[in-house]
Amino acid sequence: MSNFMRIALVVFLLSGCTFASSSSMPYKAWTLGFSAPDYMEVWIETADVVDIQDHVFQRAASGIASMQAPPNNAGNPRGWPKRGPAGGGKRVTGADLPQQIYVRWQSLVEPQTYLMVIKIPEATREIMRKGEKVFCAADGKWITGYRDSIGIRLVPGGIARVWVGGPCMTPIEVTTVKAVIDPRGPYEGKSGGHHRPLSAASKAYVEKFGVPYDSWK
Repeated sequence: MSNFMRIALVVFLLSGCTFASSSSMPYKAWTLGFSAPDYMEVWIETADVVDIQDHVFQRAASGIASMQAPPNNAGNPRGWPKRGPAGGGKRVTGADLPQQIYVRWQSLVEPQTYLMVIKIPEATREIMRKGEKVFCAADGKWITGYRDSIGIRLVPGGIARVWVGGPCMTPIEVTTVKAVIDPRGPYEGKSGGHHRPLSAASKAYVEKFGVPYDSWK
């Protein structure tokens, strides 16, 4: 079975949304966030979650991934960050911890539309359940912290790197995933092949410096 067919099967399964209890984790909800390198704009058409109770949460996240575009091309999009960014996040309310995250997004600097399924193993969920004593410099207190967020960095070429983190906690990198191109194009083929427009700042950077694909290998 091809990668696209596997992803298409997941899309077929993501046809409903049922709410579950969050009994397997020590907090009420976890957060799903997305980011992109400087100027490398990303539009998330949908990020759907299947939790460990096999309940589906459609459009758990969507919209613009967190990104900076410093003026005068002063930013640097090259490479992966040493400390995984949480990105613009949304709490996945009512869900248990995830087993799979399905993402369909537009990489606007290419432009290209990608599909991927991120499988979350039990080892990652154990990290998310584990509490640690940590000092929070912001308020000068020791707390029991949890890595209750999943941060996903999306880069041109259809590559995603995933971290788990939380307030006052050091993020832990858990996986890197290579997506496939969605042959239907943007918006599942409903836009006549038209992607969202690129911002002026991103367009100016790409026209001058190009897209540094080699920095994300």
